[in-house]
Amino acid sequence: MARLGGGSGMSEPLIMALPSKGRLKEQAEAWLSDCGFTLKAAGGARGYRAAIDRLPEVQVQLLSAADIAVALDSGEAHLGVTGEDLLCERGEGVESRVMLLRPLGFGRADVVVAAPKSWIDVETMTDVEEVAAAFLARTGRRLRVATKYTVLTRGFFARHGVTDYRIVESNGATEGAPAAGAAELIVDITTTGATLAANNLKTLTDGVILKSQAQLAAALKAPWTRDQVEIARGFLRAVEARDRAKGLATVAWAGRDGEGLNRGLLTPIGELFQTAEDLAASGLGPTTANRPDYVFQADCFTADALAKALGL
Repeated sequence: MARLGGGSGMSEPLIMALPSKGRLKEQAEAWLSDCGFTLKAAGGARGYRAAIDRLPEVQVQLLSAADIAVALDSGEAHLGVTGEDLLCERGEGVESRVMLLRPLGFGRADVVVAAPKSWIDVETMTDVEEVAAAFLARTGRRLRVATKYTVLTRGFFARHGVTDYRIVESNGATEGAPAAGAAELIVDITTTGATLAANNLKTLTDGVILKSQAQLAAALKAPWTRDQVEIARGFLRAVEARDRAKGLATVAWAGRDGEGLNRGLLTPIGELFQTAEDLAASGLGPTTANRPDYVFQADCFTADALAKALGL
């Protein structure tokens, strides 16, 4: 049976990697808190280790989002929270090494292809293909694309048949590359498009490579034990119960003898008023409705899928 904490006697802790800084750190901590778990840093505010109350068997490592993606890909951490874009950038076959467990609804950003606004005739990837061929014929050079996302860029451009280009790896502010003369196009992340617009860039109409967000992910190459899977199951069951509760209401009503609120059901929030009307039409009531904090189920399908993928 899965448990939250309680000294299972595991010889090795389950390693969970969480963001160490910035907005993503704040959002990850808020998500854990909303699910009923409090993160406590070890070694002060600048420490790189932490613990989660009610999960004593879990050792938390605080890393950059990029380092979390590396740790999950290499199996150095069992679970982690990082951007889907960073995981996809790990390269071919990453799905055999890292399993996405749950999208978390924060850390949203799109990986996009952007061109200068002055390129009025370039709106699609087909236009890029034509411009790249013409650029090569005229200058003898390939169109330059500045990006940190080399894997995603190569795959996306290949799918659109664009070959006459070369990647300029960006280590700084990618959106400034065209204005600086370092590249003609960029591939970068954007949330609102404001930074692109400020640099006189536009997203191509079919240039969204990935709609990314933070993901709870598991490393399939990590040395998992059955005990560690069961600890993960307890954690995932609570996470799922909290998420499930957000869309449901508990409705209770008195029995026909009027003694006590001894009947009840769960109903989707959008159907709450209709459920109350149906109960009243059946002569049942008084009726109360409350929002539950958690709605647990016997099964935890996410943990079952993880265990199956691990062969445990």
